[in-house]
Amino acid sequence: MGYVIDLPQQVAAAIEGTDDTFPVRRIYCIGRNYADHAIEMGHDPDREPPFFFQKNPNNIVQDGKFPYPPHTSDVHYELEMVVALKSGGRNIPLESAQDHVFGYAVGLDMTRRDLQGQMKKMGRPWEIGKAFEHSAPMGPIVPVSKTGCLDQGAVSLLVNGVERQKGDLNQMIWKVPEMINYLSEYYEIAGGDLIMSGTPAGVGAIQKGDVMIGKVEGVGEIEVVVV
Repeated sequence: MGYVIDLPQQVAAAIEGTDDTFPVRRIYCIGRNYADHAIEMGHDPDREPPFFFQKNPNNIVQDGKFPYPPHTSDVHYELEMVVALKSGGRNIPLESAQDHVFGYAVGLDMTRRDLQGQMKKMGRPWEIGKAFEHSAPMGPIVPVSKTGCLDQGAVSLLVNGVERQKGDLNQMIWKVPEMINYLSEYYEIAGGDLIMSGTPAGVGAIQKGDVMIGKVEGVGEIEVVVV
């Protein structure tokens, strides 16, 4: 038995310090996971059940370029720490959730904010604002054996040399083990899955020619040019 079309290429993320790559299966993104970002988006920051949306694996871009997307005039940056899973399952206990982490990366959840806003008003899914081509720039994955378990550390984003976002991983409402535990109650998560862990306050629009430099303490930084 053969395939009627060519198999799509497996999306794989670079791993720091090796020529090996990390095959990407799914991308889960948690919404409003920093209280200050929840406030700036007009929501109550009290700890409510988390919610997730997805990007597609082929939304990842690793060449340092972000092509400005069509049908929008309001594209926003959102700096995030990305969590890469080496294993998974269903109903993963909180106390063992961290054991499934392979490593961490610096990423950006690029958002067509105007289109996302239209979908919110109409009660429709967000994919058109979130899951478009090149919407997930990310750097190489750094194995947890090098970083240790990250539950604190400065995160920041500079646009054209001006700091626009600043926070700390310890400000996340839902910590990494809690996200893994919660996701596994609703999905069968697996090795190859990525979790984008939320963004601090300061999100804003970018224009062609802008240079974004995102940093996560203990992981590294990425530089992305808007083209």
